[in-house]
Amino acid sequence: MELSKQIKRYRTEMNLSQEELAEKIFVTRQTISNWENEKNYPDIHSILRLTSLFGVSLEQLIKGDLAMMREEIKAEDIKKLGRYNIVLTVFMAISILSSAPLIFYGRWVGVIIFVIMWSIEMVVALKVEKFKKKHDIQTFREIMAFANGERLDEIEKNHEAGKRIYQKILLAMGAGLVAAVVSGLVIWLISLFN
Repeated sequence: MELSKQIKRYRTEMNLSQEELAEKIFVTRQTISNWENEKNYPDIHSILRLTSLFGVSLEQLIKGDLAMMREEIKAEDIKKLGRYNIVLTVFMAISILSSAPLIFYGRWVGVIIFVIMWSIEMVVALKVEKFKKKHDIQTFREIMAFANGERLDEIEKNHEAGKRIYQKILLAMGAGLVAAVVSGLVIWLISLFN
């Protein structure tokens, strides 16, 4: 991490020993050693004391670490969106393929099982929508850019925002059509074997 190098650099520029620096920011010499050797990370209060003592901004002190922290957060967000999409896809496929047999053979119990699966889908779908709203990604192009760790510029963003309403309507119609076709095929197959 860059912070360890920055602390050591500013300390040596000020001709301070680890012990002298520790006294000035109210920690032990061992703590300074641990920071400089990347054994642990200073808390926010210590970082603020260091910026004050060194006469630098917070960004100057942790410059490399900020970029690394942003990348870690971005990577975790991308993984999270991927997990949500996998769960949503699996539950949608199961509910589409099992809806007709559950209702046809299971009667009321089948309906209850179908409603439970549908409820789980809706919870995950709401989480995906909340995630997309938090990161301001709605259209397919915005989602793909986000998944690649990129952002659209302002003009592209406005262009995509204009498409959002049409894409949502088309997606809803397409999902309904796919569900109807698959359910119809399943019902037709069941009627063939009865």
